[in-house]
Amino acid sequence: MRIMALDPRFGANYVPSSGWFYSWLDYDGDAVRRDFADLAGLGLDHVRVFPVWPWIQPNRAIIRERAIDDLRDTIDAAAEHGLSVAVDLIQGHLSSFDFLPSWMLTWHKSSLFEDSTVRDGLTAYVDTVSRAIAEKPNLFAITLGNEVNNLWPDSPTTLGSSTAWAGELLDTVRKAAPDILALHSLFDDAWYKADHPFHPTDVVDLGDLSTVHSWVFNGVSRVDGPMGPATLSHADYLVELAAATSLDPARPVWLQEVGVPGPDIPVALQAEFTRRTVEHVLPNPALYGVTWWSSHDIDRRLLDFPDREYDLGLFTVDHERKPAAQALADVIASVRSNGVPVEPAVTTLTAPVNLRAEPERRAEVAPGSEFHLQWVAARTEGPVRITLP
Repeated sequence: MRIMALDPRFGANYVPSSGWFYSWLDYDGDAVRRDFADLAGLGLDHVRVFPVWPWIQPNRAIIRERAIDDLRDTIDAAAEHGLSVAVDLIQGHLSSFDFLPSWMLTWHKSSLFEDSTVRDGLTAYVDTVSRAIAEKPNLFAITLGNEVNNLWPDSPTTLGSSTAWAGELLDTVRKAAPDILALHSLFDDAWYKADHPFHPTDVVDLGDLSTVHSWVFNGVSRVDGPMGPATLSHADYLVELAAATSLDPARPVWLQEVGVPGPDIPVALQAEFTRRTVEHVLPNPALYGVTWWSSHDIDRRLLDFPDREYDLGLFTVDHERKPAAQALADVIASVRSNGVPVEPAVTTLTAPVNLRAEPERRAEVAPGSEFHLQWVAARTEGPVRITLP
């Protein structure tokens, strides 16, 4: 039997309300505390935060202590509001932008995943930051980075190299912060794209628990629209794929990102989508927790973001609670009062492909595939577990 947290965790991916992540360049601890007050008011218990790698290590020989101090203050600010913290290290990729240090670009251009010089610099960064925050009592996890597989087209790699890269850096985190969860984060091409150079087993074998990111603009919303069963159950589907692929039946799965992207989910439907998506996934016995993307909107005075990125927040930049935030708060209050609903009878389906052995056949479980549609149809009748052949 899989083990789940008796009290599932609820949190938000922290996007600062003032200045987006550019705010790390001109840090304002008071503004951070105002943002965290918003989130604590929803009943959340944690935040996931994103220091920007090249702003901490602008030169391979320089790791800026002041930038680390700002990160430490952010963790302290969360503690003041009763929030624990997960820190992502390699940004890497945020809201459609890539952030890489100049010492691996231009005439230094090399692969993040395969170049030994880059690896040496990155290892020093991971080690230094992890050690600097390890003793914070409200720190519970360090993730290597936010969807690092978004960086591969400009950083060539292979299935073997990407796995070895993550494994070595996770070892660095564990040595530097032995009492903290060490995690690896990938977006869902690792599950669905036949030629993707990151293996599904990276999610379920590396790190101390599995993480999945559920975004319905990956094609699932085109299956049956914004409130169709495929769209509403996609988060549960990804959690289930991860649980099925793990060799450890008790390994938890953290729904580390899920949100309400427009135009896939129209504004008028976002509260209902939030409630029903979370209610679908909560009874899954593998679930560790749900962390919403994101905490706050992006100020539209900032230019050149994809339009959907501006309005993903639970709060506006003026700290107004949005309908999705209220829906999430209502679900949290219900769970805290009544617990997670008991699952009815469960159906089991066997996937057409062993994702551990045949990653080149991943498309056979992708949104819209025959198996996915079979799972969705069964899921309308109740929970569905997946097994691999």
